[in-house]
Amino acid sequence: MIGRLNIRQLTEQREESLSPHAVKSKYSRGRQKYEEPCSIRTAFQRDRDRIIHCKAFRRLKHKTQVFIAPLGDHYVTRLTHTLEVSQIARTISRALNLNEDLAEAIALGHDLGHTPFGHVGEEVLDELYPKGFRHNEQSLRVVDTLENNGQGLNLTWEVRDGILNHSKTKVDIWGEGWGRVNTLEGEVVKISDTIAYINHDIDDAIRAGMITEGDLPIAAIVKLGNTHSLRINTMVYDIIENSWGVRGEGKEKPKITMSPQILEATNTLRQFLFAQVYNIRSAQEESERARGVVRSLYKYFNEHIDKLPPEYSFYSDEPERRVVDYIAGMTDQYALRMAEELSLLEGKSKQTIKKGRKGKTSSEVKSPRLF
Repeated sequence: MIGRLNIRQLTEQREESLSPHAVKSKYSRGRQKYEEPCSIRTAFQRDRDRIIHCKAFRRLKHKTQVFIAPLGDHYVTRLTHTLEVSQIARTISRALNLNEDLAEAIALGHDLGHTPFGHVGEEVLDELYPKGFRHNEQSLRVVDTLENNGQGLNLTWEVRDGILNHSKTKVDIWGEGWGRVNTLEGEVVKISDTIAYINHDIDDAIRAGMITEGDLPIAAIVKLGNTHSLRINTMVYDIIENSWGVRGEGKEKPKITMSPQILEATNTLRQFLFAQVYNIRSAQEESERARGVVRSLYKYFNEHIDKLPPEYSFYSDEPERRVVDYIAGMTDQYALRMAEELSLLEGKSKQTIKKGRKGKTSSEVKSPRLF
């Protein structure tokens, strides 16, 4: 019979057969605070489980991806996005013989610090908070400080690095300013995040009536495929085929990459989404009203710091930081309810919120509306 102590060790032994470029859990740089190793799970498996069981992970199911507080049942949320990123990252990591557990843990934790109302909420907090706000930095703050009653999750260095460095600017994929992660598994998650949002955001935009299949750039569709699954399959397969120095024993520095043709097509599709979906959504009335909710909450709690939940006083000595932590952790509907309960919404907005909640069924709504 295998003793409990040997289960983790057996897994660590199996990891020795991974690519020489993979991170082996046994050789992790460790945690901020030392802990005795688990007798069953490796360090990265333990991190994955801690993330799945934390409160911030549960709240992702009620946080916006692109379409704010949608009434339809099939729009992507932060939670479903996170699960898609995890699945894509695991597939690529397994094929490249990298550490699948590390990639999964990074993927599951990468968006824990995202605000309500998606990037609209992030932009407002970045505008209001003097020190600036980025959701990847907040995700790290969640796992380091805010979770577990202020004790944090005490994750490994590799998972924390992947969470912090997963975020991208609006530059092209692997273009100047793309940034880098310090593990190949983290790089896999970073591109998996992009693959996931490009493809599910196309579906949501079509579902909302913003675009049609026929609007998609034909040059990109010819190379990538004319369905959601074909496009993901093409991108994933191409990464596996072209990430040299990982599967083979070449002397080149290993990296995660795509072929020039598929990379160009993927960037074209991404640029199309910014032009025809993201930028337009950002300028629409519901996004402006969402900005108003975040601004109102920020102003109110900074003026009434005593109204914050008492535990937030332990997270920072800076009152404004506490307000940011509180608002960033809200779900879309919680932020709306809070603004309504505090009478922060003007009469018209308040009326339309109620109407939006009680009006049509999801089957009657083609385009989701916030108010």
